[in-house]
Amino acid sequence: MQLEAKSERLITVTIKSDEHIRPGDTDSRKNYGYIVLSQIYHELELDRFFNNKRRHENFSYNSESIMRLLSYARIIYPESKRQTLHLKDRFFEGFDFSLDDVYNSLEHFGKIAQDAQLHIHQKVTAQYGRDTSLIYYDVTNYYFETEKQDEIRRDGYSKEHRRDPIIQMGMAIDRNGIPMAYRTYPGNTHDSETYIPSLAQIKKEYNVGRAVVVADKGLNCGDNIVFSSALKDGYIFSQSVTGGCTDLKQFVLDQTGYSLPTQDGFKMKSRITPVTVKISNGATKSGNKSRKTITLEAQKQVVFYSPKYAERTKYKRNIALQKAAELVKDPSKYSRATHYGAAAYVENFEIDKKTGKPIETSKALCINKAKIAEEEKYDGYYAIITSEADTPDKDIIDMYHGLWKIEETFKITKSVLKTRPVFVYKKEHINGHFLVCFIALMLLRLVEKRLGGEFSAECIADTLRDVQCSHMGANAYLFSYADTVTDAIFEKMGIDLTRKCMTLGEIKHCIGETKKRNGKQK
Repeated sequence: MQLEAKSERLITVTIKSDEHIRPGDTDSRKNYGYIVLSQIYHELELDRFFNNKRRHENFSYNSESIMRLLSYARIIYPESKRQTLHLKDRFFEGFDFSLDDVYNSLEHFGKIAQDAQLHIHQKVTAQYGRDTSLIYYDVTNYYFETEKQDEIRRDGYSKEHRRDPIIQMGMAIDRNGIPMAYRTYPGNTHDSETYIPSLAQIKKEYNVGRAVVVADKGLNCGDNIVFSSALKDGYIFSQSVTGGCTDLKQFVLDQTGYSLPTQDGFKMKSRITPVTVKISNGATKSGNKSRKTITLEAQKQVVFYSPKYAERTKYKRNIALQKAAELVKDPSKYSRATHYGAAAYVENFEIDKKTGKPIETSKALCINKAKIAEEEKYDGYYAIITSEADTPDKDIIDMYHGLWKIEETFKITKSVLKTRPVFVYKKEHINGHFLVCFIALMLLRLVEKRLGGEFSAECIADTLRDVQCSHMGANAYLFSYADTVTDAIFEKMGIDLTRKCMTLGEIKHCIGETKKRNGKQK
């Protein structure tokens, strides 16, 4: 009978109908979806990297084991470090360390963060291939739920229009949307000031050849343009039309040279023209930055008109105008979070930069109709400046539109990985926290790539969270979830998440197998 049961892979479980769950029965429900993350983690040989770094330190805890738990949990159960430790028994692996060990490891991770990024880059290049001929670079920030400022947590321009201290992060991703590296800066650092230190370090340490860097208008300044040119790199930056020079505005509105409109009304044109830019020239005796003007002999300017972009611009402006009308009626209702952008359309409306509250004035408030009329002339027009004079206009526009990849990457860190608000406060702990989040991001992005881009990062994370099993006795676990993602994982990664029942031995064997798979991927 035993041989027959074994040949038919039968598992017999006896459950008493009057049996109760007892307090402390924490191991009855486990997550198994993290096995997918384990495979990517070990393909990147992160276990070897952290174990090697650990040999040079004088601490007893297993920092590699801590990184595994923190990075897996950041995707499946994104919680605080304290709560993550409480959830460690949901994984099949034994994680044996204290909360103090976790915080101490963050300090260690912060010290080796750049080495870890370089290691990951080298492994991704070897196993997946990197195309760094085109690099997307952008900056975002993450907030802290505190009013206290220090050397890195500073008041600055918040992307979410909050008044909490923030930290700036500049990130570079390759042509295929796979992250390359990130660097953090104090919250009061302007976006454009992160470009040169970030790209200079990445170019040097990552052995990147000539690259065309694509960035938004917040990174468009003379210093960054000249820096890219000096390295013989290329650049593709967006350029504000309404904030541009008179010559650019005239070129945009002049209908001469535009291509015939497509069926949906899209048209474009370009020119190569000398331009003047302002660059830093050291500091004055008072400590202020000195600027000088230089001329670039040839810059390509690509401009285009899109009816869809015009509709979106008008829609966003109308929302701001509705809020501006509210401010005219009652300026006391102003809030930076809810009325951001509206104040620019209200004449005689001023904000106290320290308090963020309206300044009382005897002047009457009214809508600035002249500003609205000026903006409406340029609705639907967009401008891009580039060093790539020989590249066709459409290709320039397509490359610029690829910025959505890095915008989506930042969205994943904030929504799926819940990177903010940041709950650690020491500089070293903050750096360690962002390394954990970066590794989690890499694991998730590479699973996306392995699945052919068919599923979003959020969809994958949800599925891995739902792939759980319950202990049924007789050393067996019962599974109850499968979907199209689990089917794709089995087909393209060779990990079977569709078994309805597995023994503990089989589960541990499968997890162990993921730690042996280090090889070049297709």
